[in-house]
Amino acid sequence: MPIMAEHRWLYPIDWPELSKLIRFGRAKGRCEHCQRPHGRRVFHLGDGRWWDADRRQWRDGRGRRARAPGAGVAAIVRVTRVFIACAHLNHDPTDNAARNLAALCQRCHMIHDAAEHRRRRWLNAYRRRALGDFLVAIERMPVVTVGRPITRGSPPAWAETPQAARSDARQAGDRAVPDRAAPDLLA
Repeated sequence: MPIMAEHRWLYPIDWPELSKLIRFGRAKGRCEHCQRPHGRRVFHLGDGRWWDADRRQWRDGRGRRARAPGAGVAAIVRVTRVFIACAHLNHDPTDNAARNLAALCQRCHMIHDAAEHRRRRWLNAYRRRALGDFLVAIERMPVVTVGRPITRGSPPAWAETPQAARSDARQAGDRAVPDRAAPDLLA
């Protein structure tokens, strides 16, 4: 499975080599839960049973020998290409001990991560709702303006400086605003 961009920094620099060691060194290119071979097309029934061409027998979702399907099975047989990935059994990408890593096919990996995916989906939905409530509260807040109302093309009241006030007064033809502070105001 690809690593999410926001989680990439949790993995060690040598993650590709470590993953390859687990998948092909320890597991020998087979899923450690159901024994499906990496890179091959596998016939399966969708309920976990699959045809093991090497041993010429049907296997269940745990890799054990399973009973052969009844007549008319050709209508429900599907073909899937198997890819083996290295999974963290405790869902902690910083724990890279060999006992915490397993080589799993895509089916076993999704089954193993189902509870974690449900938890993350709930957390993301909760976060979106909370953020949505916050944004709605902000939109409902009254807008308070201080000073003169802002019109298109004029700076906001908080952006005015004494120089800007003098230039506005000169443009209006009002010479009452002095260039310097009056000495009688300082006394």
